[in-house]
Amino acid sequence: MKAIGREREFAAIGGLTSFGEESLNLYRRMAAHVDKILKGTRVAEIPVEQAAKFELVLNQKTAKALGLTIPPALLVRADEVIE
Repeated sequence: MKAIGREREFAAIGGLTSFGEESLNLYRRMAAHVDKILKGTRVAEIPVEQAAKFELVLNQKTAKALGLTIPPALLVRADEVIE
């Protein structure tokens, strides 16, 4: 069983936590790259990009079922806490 997933949906369906780039932003950036490629830009000319915002989602219900306590300091840093 995985405890950490990349997409928010992982925690939403019962995973302990997810940490990764915001999905909507990721898809927008991918679409922009595809647009450039389809307009003739060579792939080698497209700069590598680093994610600007990461999203941390914690699932309290799963943590409790596993007998884990998520530290308060981590809870306040989360973008979303699923109860």
